[in-house]
Amino acid sequence: MALPRFIQIHTLHSYPAALLNRDDSGLAKRLPFGNAIRTRISSQCLKRHWRVAEDAYSLRNIPGVTEALRSKDIVTRRIMEPIRASNIADTEVVQAVEDAFHIGVYGPKGTSSRQPLLLGLPEIDFLKRKATNICQKHSDDAKLAGDAANEFFDGQRKNFRVFREQASLPGGLESALFGRMVTSDSAANIEAAVHVAHSFTVHAEESESDYFSVVDDLQPVDEDAGAAHIGETELTSGLFYGYVVIDIPSLVSNLEGQASEDWEQTDRQLAGQVVEHLIHLIATVSPGAKLGSTAPYTYADLVLVEVGDRQPRSLANAFRQPIADAQTASAARALSEYVAKLDSNFGVNVSRRVLSVDGHAIPVAEPLSLDSIAAWTRQAIVDGQAI
Repeated sequence: MALPRFIQIHTLHSYPAALLNRDDSGLAKRLPFGNAIRTRISSQCLKRHWRVAEDAYSLRNIPGVTEALRSKDIVTRRIMEPIRASNIADTEVVQAVEDAFHIGVYGPKGTSSRQPLLLGLPEIDFLKRKATNICQKHSDDAKLAGDAANEFFDGQRKNFRVFREQASLPGGLESALFGRMVTSDSAANIEAAVHVAHSFTVHAEESESDYFSVVDDLQPVDEDAGAAHIGETELTSGLFYGYVVIDIPSLVSNLEGQASEDWEQTDRQLAGQVVEHLIHLIATVSPGAKLGSTAPYTYADLVLVEVGDRQPRSLANAFRQPIADAQTASAARALSEYVAKLDSNFGVNVSRRVLSVDGHAIPVAEPLSLDSIAAWTRQAIVDGQAI
């Protein structure tokens, strides 16, 4: 097989009585597929939980990586507040620089309306140093300070490009994995190397309205009996199919600061370790609202990892016909049959490994534990071949 370019990760997760991902009305997110309504978990929800997971395989536990922060208040809280507290410049000077930095980082409406932006800690430190220098140089002249800050951002494209060439993971690991868009400066944009599909149930939705009450512990005994509060929420159960694609050239490029076309000659040790951690997180970290009242923690019933150099393809169509009995065995059988159909029509152009709690087989897939699958995938990236 040629040097692996894509890692595809397919999963089956089962959750009972949970509310994993809510829409704007507080109900479970849904998706029409195959003439049936399914319960859905958005890709944003999944990525968020993998990104912030506190776990042995947390992304933060990878040596040599830098973190990132997503916020609409990075300029105020992480850049200007420390400068304001240091008293190195007049209040008017600090405010003028802050306004200019808000516009420079978040766009023309940055002083009044901002969207959360993902910036790496090295980038935040870089901006903080620049703001500090401007405040020190023009400590008693707000106009000169504001002009200097605006001039800095007028040349921001050049500044960010030079900075990115000099720093390792300037946008943080999260940006290297999931990408980011900076509307104020296209040079700061990072293309996602990890593509995450919305997870959905392989069967029609299973939902109920949960009626609950709250008892007041201090209610006098002579008062009328009854609840102090009555509420209602939605709970769902489901067996979800998940799909993730990792673009190895893009990942190596984002991690190492090299052009994507040079990825084959670039050290891929860090990329391999990142993917090893990510496979563990995908298989074991659960998303979920209402954690305290539903405890929606579960591990994957099935994890199928494919390593290859051909165009990726989802296996979602294995479930376009909803699974009638909503059982893992039926879903695994549908998945296996669909893989066999694809293999017979397009050829087997990937190497596969599978974890199945109940021992379900997938064509041309060697069964392994999660640790072994993650380690095998890591080595395939580092060695440039899947054995």
